[in-house]
Amino acid sequence: MHKLSTLARTVQMLFVALVAGVSTTHLQAQSHEAATVIELEGQVSVLRGGQIPLFQKGTAGVPVGQWTVSAKEEIVTGPDGHAVFQIRDGSTFEVFRDSRVTFQGQWTIEDMLELVLGKIRVQIEHRNGPNPKKVSTPTAVISVRGTVFDVAVEDEDGTTYVGVEEGQVIVQHRLQPGNTKTLNQNEWVRIYPNQPLAKAAGPSPGAIRFVFDRIRNAVADIILNNPGGVIPGSGGSGGPQPDHGKTNKNPPTTAPPAPPGGGN
Repeated sequence: MHKLSTLARTVQMLFVALVAGVSTTHLQAQSHEAATVIELEGQVSVLRGGQIPLFQKGTAGVPVGQWTVSAKEEIVTGPDGHAVFQIRDGSTFEVFRDSRVTFQGQWTIEDMLELVLGKIRVQIEHRNGPNPKKVSTPTAVISVRGTVFDVAVEDEDGTTYVGVEEGQVIVQHRLQPGNTKTLNQNEWVRIYPNQPLAKAAGPSPGAIRFVFDRIRNAVADIILNNPGGVIPGSGGSGGPQPDHGKTNKNPPTTAPPAPPGGGN
């Protein structure tokens, strides 16, 4: 009986060790994911034992480590900073000026981003089926399967704006108990730290402005090759001039509307 008991304990210990080994290997495999800079403009850096400047992939003379970001690393953009990153499955995230965002803050593939301050735009690739991802802020957790959406942390309290351009996201308050909210195309919600989730609203003027800016810049690029051309809405050749494609690389200047119910 003593030998059987000893054997059982040995088998149990081996099983626990095997499970722990598999879990560790799985975690390490997940931590090998990296985000690659595919577009960059202005001041963009990563916190890596100090603030290290990032560059666009393929920049001559720059090592690979300065155009990739690994799990747990924080991306910081300056007042003129803007960058687009791509991960292995084809999903991308765009980081706008004056932002701070951690890539895979929870060190898993599903927990994609943690936005501390500023604005990001996320596009989840789903050509091969559902692609579960999460984006978190100080006050919200946004779950997606494949969509295009904006997230902005607007102040030091963590007030968060979420707007959907395409697809669907599920929003959960990180600090307040209550039900989740499902946002569909052109719907938005703002999450306040000390209030329950408000009802989704739409369409978002911010999203509309974003699309308008992109269309206008496309037209401007064509007109730049025609000195006599006039940019629509500019009021003539003496009006505002195009910014050579930079407008769409900043957050919309029109603030999202206040949530229903008279919120500030």
